[in-house]
Amino acid sequence: MTVADVLLLALGVVAVGSGALVVTSSHLVRSGFYLVVSLGALAGLYLVLGAELVAWVQILVYIGAVVVLLLFAVMLTRAPIGPSADLDRPALPAALVGAGAGLGLSALFADAFRWVRYPAPDPATAERMGEEIFGAWVLPFEVLSILLLSALVGAIILSRPDLAAREGSS
Repeated sequence: MTVADVLLLALGVVAVGSGALVVTSSHLVRSGFYLVVSLGALAGLYLVLGAELVAWVQILVYIGAVVVLLLFAVMLTRAPIGPSADLDRPALPAALVGAGAGLGLSALFADAFRWVRYPAPDPATAERMGEEIFGAWVLPFEVLSILLLSALVGAIILSRPDLAAREGSS
């Protein structure tokens, strides 16, 4: 077993464990912090696999933008920060659905790839990545930026009582 295998195993355990804590925590803010740990472990997995650009995009976009936006939205809307009784759900149905989805995906992947080794593609360059992102994927990239901007504006409007009162009286 190599060092890369040990790192992949350790980071995988951290990602799955913190992912489980995201969905089982009754504290909304702690759940957001567990999401940061899970996404950080995923970025570490990308680094071990040699995909440095994907790892940095994971850190900058998901940890640096999406999770921070989620936490700001929770705090700006004055949502309850402590444990919430309405976040507690029965664990057995959730475990059954999760196990069923996991087994179904495992069977789907095993059937689709049939344990065949596929040749590795040519290594990507920054120029090729830039052409793909800002060529073929520019529209989804811009739609995502508009979506994040509208979520931030909505959180600001909901958090300001003078703007919310003015909208309600119209």
